[in-house]
Amino acid sequence: MMTSKLMRIIFFAGLCALCVPAGSLRAQTTHKPVTRAARRPSPAVRRSLLRPASLNQKAPESYRARFTTTKGDFVVEVTRAWAPLGADRFYNLVKNGFFTDASFFRVVPGFVAQFGIPAKPEIGKAWAHATIEDDPVTQTNAAGTLTFATAGPNSRSTQLFINLRDNSNLDAQGFSAFGKVAEGMDVIQKLYDGYGDGPPSGNGPDQERLTNEGKAYLDKSFPRLDSIKSAVILKPPAAAQAVPKK
Repeated sequence: MMTSKLMRIIFFAGLCALCVPAGSLRAQTTHKPVTRAARRPSPAVRRSLLRPASLNQKAPESYRARFTTTKGDFVVEVTRAWAPLGADRFYNLVKNGFFTDASFFRVVPGFVAQFGIPAKPEIGKAWAHATIEDDPVTQTNAAGTLTFATAGPNSRSTQLFINLRDNSNLDAQGFSAFGKVAEGMDVIQKLYDGYGDGPPSGNGPDQERLTNEGKAYLDKSFPRLDSIKSAVILKPPAAAQAVPKK
């Protein structure tokens, strides 16, 4: 398993339907330290987000999460049985505000929309080694499904991607979908994708710099990227009351 303080998730994939199908997802390790400024926690940071081990609540067997973004809202529906560990991790991240202000830093048309590097670098540093074990793949990576990115076996942390097309070729590589976009897939399709892929495949955002510098780096260098305003777990609908028999 590859580990490092700053884990970058980089997808190497063919994106043309007439070319080789999308390939495997691989990570590159980096060894540059987090900058001194990034080590000073912001007063606005929720304390729980600096203690990943404390966010270990078991998720409901099914639940929904609403994401409010700069392009509109979408709702994710999670089925825990699909990938229990991934569903639990996502539940705790959403419930504790991890995704607030996080950007969709890698949107590759016809492939994936990727997010999950936090807006504040001190949070990213806290989660650098907070990995979870792999889940068996029980669902295909169909269009609209939500899946954790990985840096190798048992290395899932906080980065996720929404499949923009049928990426079933990722199934055999161990990418276990745990949920799907139930509402607002049109919002996902509108996310800004003009910057293309990141290094080394393109000139889009550099994940190492984003991890070190946070959203300030994106706001300066990639200002058109869309971001998440908030993400919340939705309350399940109230059970219908039984009608008494006459």
